[in-house]
Amino acid sequence: MQNHVVECPHCHRRNRVPVVADGTPRCGNCHQPLPWVVDAGDDDFGDVAERAQVMVLVDLWATWCGPCRQVSPALEQVARELAGKVKLVKVDVDKAPKLSERFSVQAVPTLLLMRDGQIKARQSGTAPARVLRQWVDQALRNDP
Repeated sequence: MQNHVVECPHCHRRNRVPVVADGTPRCGNCHQPLPWVVDAGDDDFGDVAERAQVMVLVDLWATWCGPCRQVSPALEQVARELAGKVKLVKVDVDKAPKLSERFSVQAVPTLLLMRDGQIKARQSGTAPARVLRQWVDQALRNDP
């Protein structure tokens, strides 16, 4: 599995963040939670998303989709704000046809909130970051 380099929003130190890990990534310098934003596809979705120990926000998107590009920064903002509580997993539906079929994706972007491989909430289309944050916060409150 690969690593991504993420700048800590607190101390600005660069950290390697694994795609798959036990727990949640923390800054090696200040030990604050780091935003966890990764890509997944048909072959690694189980390891990347379904086995995560935090709530997973799945963004099913396509490169040709204007609304997908519009909502992406808002999703990344939510992932930053909820670092340590949420993992954002981005899935390009054109490169992951099995996942598109499995989740019955009929429009992109389609957003899923998952915990332990189970879908807790679903929505299609774009929304501003504050609305997405409220949606995720509600799911986190309802999560046992």
